[in-house]
Amino acid sequence: MQTYGPLLRGGSRAADSIVLVRPFCSSYASSKTVRSEREFLGGLLLAMVLCGLLASVVAVRAFSANPARAGATLSSNFTRSQVVGGLASPTAMEFAPDGRLFIAEQRGTLRVVKAGGTLATFLDISGRVHSAGERGLLGVAFDPDFSNNHYVYLYFTQRASGTTPAHNRVIRVTAKGDRAVAGSEKLILRLDNLSSATNHNGGAIHFGEDGKLYVAVGDNAKGQNAQSLRTLKGKILRINKDGTMPWDNPFYKRATGTNRAIWALGLRNPFSFAIQPHKGKVFINDVGEQRWEEINRGARGANYGWPRYEGPESNPTYLGPVFAYRHGTTKTTGCAITGGVFYNPTTRQFPSSYVGDYFFSDLCSGWIRRLDAVTGNVSGFATGLSSPVALGVSKGGSLYYLSRGKGKGSVGKIRYTGT
Repeated sequence: MQTYGPLLRGGSRAADSIVLVRPFCSSYASSKTVRSEREFLGGLLLAMVLCGLLASVVAVRAFSANPARAGATLSSNFTRSQVVGGLASPTAMEFAPDGRLFIAEQRGTLRVVKAGGTLATFLDISGRVHSAGERGLLGVAFDPDFSNNHYVYLYFTQRASGTTPAHNRVIRVTAKGDRAVAGSEKLILRLDNLSSATNHNGGAIHFGEDGKLYVAVGDNAKGQNAQSLRTLKGKILRINKDGTMPWDNPFYKRATGTNRAIWALGLRNPFSFAIQPHKGKVFINDVGEQRWEEINRGARGANYGWPRYEGPESNPTYLGPVFAYRHGTTKTTGCAITGGVFYNPTTRQFPSSYVGDYFFSDLCSGWIRRLDAVTGNVSGFATGLSSPVALGVSKGGSLYYLSRGKGKGSVGKIRYTGT
């Protein structure tokens, strides 16, 4: 398995028990299972709403969680600056192909960063979005042909209405400047109805090098979902951008209906994942339960083992994590793996040794670490950040991080200043 951020899944899902993004405590009844959701109390987005139960939980790890920090510390010859502040519980960010930065706020607003650090509202669907716990507007992606069709894709939790239960869905809207075109919305994928549990929704969406849309879905706080081909929960999905199912998906002949979208399974809460530009390598951050956070290598038909395993394991039936880290409060441990991004910008700004490396963040511990693409070694890069939930790399080569902060979220930028 893996042990990686927001959707982490490592050896023991420790990440979820500490109030992080998608963290949840609990243990599975079996010796090799780690999945009881009873202590799940805080999940990524839930942390801020928690309180009293913290005592009985291994650690509330929801979206809002680390204490105020004295100040960030970066690797030598790097500096940081604030890009924009005043965000309301941000969950995700993505650079449009034209360079603009879009930021999703949990309540259901998609913002665009303007010159001078101001914000414009691209779309407001807050009246339809259910944002309790870890639900809300959770993902944004841009069509590979955005320069011509201007399509923007969103993943969010549809509020229950009448006889229709709450559920997650992927929609598409058309952009015109800094606004979505009224009436342009199209439903791309309707996911399964949700239970009363508001955690483990996943939500990240990205286009692969194959032009398909990949969608990360959490197990909805029920570990058995992750191993079933009868539900989309606890999976990475792969669909055509019009919402139809690719015939070459690994379970196309075994599954039926929308379940034919399943590309990989056995995940707990893949809060985020990243696809390496031009290479197509996929790294999945799976938020763990009691002991581990995982980074998993995305692979067609892979089973990462949740809820049977969390973190490193040797069973050949399951694909173990590329890297997993334990739960804790040090500079190498945490509680919920959140952001992740490969460093492959159009224009390199960091030293050449960073190209192809994978940066990832932990919500609770407030750090960013670096996984070396050549050696596989992991080293520290930044500490002292306030609840980082997403990472991105601009065309110009700077590393951006999205913080939920305390009360108001912000975007920071890290640049190399050496020679």
